[in-house]
Amino acid sequence: MEALSPLRAYLARFLAWQLAMGRSPRTVEAKENALNHFIVWSEERGLDNPNLITRPILERYRRYLYHYRKADGQPLSLSTQRNRLTPLKVFFRWLVKENHLLHNPASELDLPRPHKRLPRGVLSQQEVEAVLNQTLQHDDEALGLRDRAIIETFYATGIRRMELANLKLDDVDVEQQTLMVREGKGKKDRLLPIGERACLWIDKYLLEVRPTLVIEPDSHHLFIHHRGTAFTPHQLSHLVKKYLLAAEINKPGACHLFRHTMATLMLDNGADIRFIQAMLGHADIATTQIYTHVSIQKLRE
Repeated sequence: MEALSPLRAYLARFLAWQLAMGRSPRTVEAKENALNHFIVWSEERGLDNPNLITRPILERYRRYLYHYRKADGQPLSLSTQRNRLTPLKVFFRWLVKENHLLHNPASELDLPRPHKRLPRGVLSQQEVEAVLNQTLQHDDEALGLRDRAIIETFYATGIRRMELANLKLDDVDVEQQTLMVREGKGKKDRLLPIGERACLWIDKYLLEVRPTLVIEPDSHHLFIHHRGTAFTPHQLSHLVKKYLLAAEINKPGACHLFRHTMATLMLDNGADIRFIQAMLGHADIATTQIYTHVSIQKLRE
């Protein structure tokens, strides 16, 4: 069996350390993908040991990412470039901390600063109702009822699709009208209010539909696919997009479109920006303030 290069051996140890420190598997996987891109680039240039990596080499890699073109001729977005470079700073800081390197060549590496973009699509209240009404046209009434409960939950809480996919039965209290997101982005829990209408549809789904879908042993996920398993994020996007198109709404996005819509409509109806920040689970209020620009844009129109 071929031995790992020093860079790859250190990468394996770094990833194991990240998991041991409580980083989520998805976060660690993203770092692994980014670092693998760098290692492949380095090995093509005969650089297989971290001791050979200098700041000028990292600057070369940064310029390589800037000039890189995908198969369709498009450059990497500034966000993608930043996501490829940020794990390098963490990796080399760890190498120094663990005494594998004497100094950190990535300590002063400048990162691209992506432009803060407005959400590309937001639904009006009338469009939301049109999408919700499409669930009543489903050939299978039970699945239509389940799908109504799913979209109502997205609209009422603005949670991410992975957060909805991970919801368990005891995470929703329809009597108290609360929903618990466990280990959302950044592995943080948050308790959210959920509207009365969404609770009514969830309760109806739990009583009439879920028992007919579940396959033992029950995973206790709140929302169940018709195959009896929990939803994947991709399946949720496909489900929501189907209803958007059925309502003749061709705006970009699917599940996230309801997240943007909830935040924008809350702001339009006078909600404090900090309440919206808490609902969305943003660590930095600057991330939430993008919705103030959306509202201004709508007001101007």
